Amino acid sequence: MNKLRLKAAERDFLLQFPQGFADPEMAKIAKKHRVPQMIEQCQGLFSEESFSKPQLVAENMIKVISRSSMVSLFEKPKLRDWVKGMTHDERESYAYALKDMLHGDQEYGFNIMGDLLRPARLAKWSLMTIIPNYYAPLDEVFVKPTTAKGVIKYFELKDLEYKPTPSYEFYLKYRSQIIEMRALVDDSLKPNNAAFCGFLMMTTSQ
Repeated sequence: MNKLRLKAAERDFLLQFPQGFADPEMAKIAKKHRVPQMIEQCQGLFSEESFSKPQLVAENMIKVISRSSMVSLFEKPKLRDWVKGMTHDERESYAYALKDMLHGDQEYGFNIMGDLLRPARLAKWSLMTIIPNYYAPLDEVFVKPTTAKGVIKYFELKDLEYKPTPSYEFYLKYRSQIIEMRALVDDSLKPNNAAFCGFLMMTTSQ
């Protein structure tokens, strides 16, 4: 990791937005994404107890993804239609894959979800990481392809090569390095991992 670039990015961002994400201008942008509301909703909908009704969980997964401003509008209807066309057992597997990702064997759940979505070419980073990102906003990360590629290159993250096909190995390494970077910056830049990654995205896109 290039710590000098990270600290320079922090300095430049705080010069422009002295209060970080609490700055009025940033607050306007953040309001559009409704992250606090999405976090609260996901933590209610996807508690471990909620998975006693996996069909309902599968429906709620689609609702949450459809409401997320961070997921492509193009991907949302395709996912909705694919899950709607699944068999009863496949929808249960889809829900239980999320249960494992949030509450159990994360790697197993990640791989099962990828297997279920792959035939429709919907095994995409955004669709697989958005709910964990909302459910555990300080522990999980949302992998947005353009952001991930930019962050890896600009901040010279080690042993990371982005590939469009989601893999748990990459997710672990990327998440670990994002959390390591987050620990090095001012608290105002990291109310949650989504906001911190937004800061990194703004830095790499300039």
